[in-house]
Amino acid sequence: MKKARKMVRQYLDHCREILTSEYSLFKGGSKGVPIISLFGYQNEYDLSEGFPLLTTKKMGIKTVAHELLWFMRGETNIKYLVDNNVSIWTKDAFNHNLESMVEEGIFNEGLVKYSSDWEKSLKEYGQRIKEEDGFAERWGDAGPIYGSQWRHWRSVDEYGNIIEVDQLKDFIETLQKKPSSKKNIVTAWNPGELSRMALESCHLLYQANSNGEMLDIQMYQRSCDQFLGVPFNIASYAMLTQIIAQQAGLQARRFVHTFGDSHFYCGAGERGNWYRDNLDELKDKVRGAITPGDYREVLVDLMDKLPPEPEGERGYDHVPAIIEQLSRTPYRLPKLEIANKDFDKLTIDDFKLTDYDHHAPIRRKMAV
Repeated sequence: MKKARKMVRQYLDHCREILTSEYSLFKGGSKGVPIISLFGYQNEYDLSEGFPLLTTKKMGIKTVAHELLWFMRGETNIKYLVDNNVSIWTKDAFNHNLESMVEEGIFNEGLVKYSSDWEKSLKEYGQRIKEEDGFAERWGDAGPIYGSQWRHWRSVDEYGNIIEVDQLKDFIETLQKKPSSKKNIVTAWNPGELSRMALESCHLLYQANSNGEMLDIQMYQRSCDQFLGVPFNIASYAMLTQIIAQQAGLQARRFVHTFGDSHFYCGAGERGNWYRDNLDELKDKVRGAITPGDYREVLVDLMDKLPPEPEGERGYDHVPAIIEQLSRTPYRLPKLEIANKDFDKLTIDDFKLTDYDHHAPIRRKMAV
């Protein structure tokens, strides 16, 4: 049990490092919201000790599974996700299709991101994807993102013909036939198609390590939303490792998570500027925190000093949310059972999570 809790502590220790390291920086975020960022880090999870689902806040396991099923089936249209009440790709697909939808007169010109009109249009978009015949087929695609790259990577053969490579299928077959290969890699970073993606791949590459009995998978993630995205990514790739191991007749051993830019969003306007001007002071405060009570004191002090988030842009400051998690004591890890079926025939009913004890949810918005 101690080892299982230690695995959750890896995530929390990483969060603390982002807020204390001499190498962490305040810089502009690509989505218009500034970030506190640390470049380069690695964690590993022993899957024999339990399923590494974060326990210091409640996580939605069905959301993780639905997205992974969507990827593994090679899908890129958000209709399946929306129909299953999974909204994590709706904003990206909306932004991806917005210009064309404006040209068609579906939405008005001049929508300012995060404005009330933008939020209203986003909500309408999601409803129409779910309810209106034909709408999703035309406007629900997110471009050649993960599912497309995993299952339908486009290449050119020796004669100049365009062919499709099913990387995931080949990955599993290689584990079955030549498990010790050091070339067994799936990549979602396709330079020729990045401009057509709703979001350029963040978790962009994973590699297998096996001796014919066990399986490790290491994933490299270039951009890591530490509060919202990373706990989700940990669970998703631990789940993927378990599925692939079962398909290849191996024992899932480790998921190794290698980070490029891991960061916390700081909120917009004066909220973000406060972190810019006071980052060194915040680092000193967090460095001095040891016990859960210490972190609670840091949180109280921080909330007393922070300016309010701008109207219409609340929820994009993730720093107080992670300090709240640092004040919580992790529980033991749950267990995850997955039916041993072909990976592209799995359904949500084939996943069973047990013994999941967790703290209360902490909700924040995702910057897109």
